[in-house]
Amino acid sequence: METAEVVVVGGGVVGASVAWHLAARGCTDVLVLDRGGEPGQGSTGRATGGFRAQFASEPNVRLSLFAREKLRRFPEEVGADPGYRPHGYLFLADRQATLDALLAAQRIQHALGLHEARAVTPQEAREINPAIAADGLAGGVHCPTDGFIRPLGMLNGYADGARRIGARVCHGVHVTGMRMDARGRRIDAVVTDGGEVSAGCVVNAAGAWAGAVARMAGVEIALAPLRRQVASTVPCSALPDEMPLTIFVESGFHLRMRDGRALLLWPDEPATRDPFDHELDEAWLPEVTRRAHARIPCLRGVPVDRDACWAGLYEMTPDRHALLGRAPGVDNLFLANGSSGHGVMHSPALGHLLAEIILDGFASAMDTYPLRPSRFAEGQPNPVSELL
Repeated sequence: METAEVVVVGGGVVGASVAWHLAARGCTDVLVLDRGGEPGQGSTGRATGGFRAQFASEPNVRLSLFAREKLRRFPEEVGADPGYRPHGYLFLADRQATLDALLAAQRIQHALGLHEARAVTPQEAREINPAIAADGLAGGVHCPTDGFIRPLGMLNGYADGARRIGARVCHGVHVTGMRMDARGRRIDAVVTDGGEVSAGCVVNAAGAWAGAVARMAGVEIALAPLRRQVASTVPCSALPDEMPLTIFVESGFHLRMRDGRALLLWPDEPATRDPFDHELDEAWLPEVTRRAHARIPCLRGVPVDRDACWAGLYEMTPDRHALLGRAPGVDNLFLANGSSGHGVMHSPALGHLLAEIILDGFASAMDTYPLRPSRFAEGQPNPVSELL
């Protein structure tokens, strides 16, 4: 029987980050199991690659600031370029009440050290992004150190780095179950379609599929997959790649440029279809395009490239904060799940923190108590912001 001190289920960027951080700490007997035939076939490969610290909750701001620090050191520490480019995030409000809520969140950001985040008038917003239709705006907020990352660059950097140190990363392996001890309190082995792996401990980093993996060990976690769609224009020069990611808060419509294409996003209410179905909803395309043309007039003559559009999955918790730490009821199962659309951007922090929890019994780099997986059963979820 194959053995590993730590088995990581899920080889996306979060699982790869956990593996690298464990190996970098000297725990090199790590085995990552991913069902995809190659890296990036899960949610990581479908992420648009935004990075922000403009959140309304203290835990998420702290995660972002810690992750940003690690992104800046990524080339030196991991040996790869994570693609971090501080081109900014610009949130725009049509109503004064929305702007007031953004400014309330900004006070939290300032208290935690994100001093460069600032309020902007409609005119200042137009100077930051000249492409927007600024008529009717109440104002907005902008942070120049927010920006963009390369999800696959981060994934491959962590996975390749973990391998160099001694970890193993296996693709095309389906985890089908967990063999528990007689009390049901520990996982003795991870069962795969290729046999069993005896495990000292197991990390669930299975993204939107994490609920099914947890149930294999008899654990229910507060997580649900949420389907999100991305429309891509044809290659164009209408907007620069350095344009800040721009979000119209009330509608949720937002866009960024990537590799010469505008990526258009609008979080509609998904139809009652299988959330794991990645086929694009054809009825959604005209609406997101209409919103883009209304808000960014220079895109009116730029067609959408239907073949370049896609859908992917978020892994949502009820309070939109990650589940990080030991799973309730199973002594050697650890969770790194539920980032609710922020998994790629927070993966450097999540991997570091979970490695500390596994190896030291606690996280020293930041307080992870608000992210503990037991918080929902305890009736202590984090406050939810509808805006950030």
